Amino acid sequence: MTFLRILSAILLLAVGGIHLFLRFTGTGGPLGVMFVLNGIAAIVLAVGMLALRGRLLKLATVLSLLFMLASLTALLLALTVSLFGIREVWTYTLVPQTVVVDAIGIVVLAITTAVALRRPRTAA
Repeated sequence: MTFLRILSAILLLAVGGIHLFLRFTGTGGPLGVMFVLNGIAAIVLAVGMLALRGRLLKLATVLSLLFMLASLTALLLALTVSLFGIREVWTYTLVPQTVVVDAIGIVVLAITTAVALRRPRTAA
């Protein structure tokens, strides 16, 4: 479980780092604000994945998975039908890399969440 928690935290930081990089290299306006919020949330969730135990860890894993799903969904919506009037293109900075990191993050966080939520086995 420790390996999965560390890997999950790294992927959360990667997604947050991508968004902060994009914000501080030119993405402004409402999208820039959303990118900063995404970066902050990713940092908080990554710390939670490493520092929390018990029920709070279970909550952190579920929230992290939902966060990663929301991040990828928002990007895919912006690429296809637009999101909040924002239309994204595949050639924009780090879009393909973000899709890959988000997709890997979803798989890893789904596994981490399943492991964290499984019931402990009782001796018969």
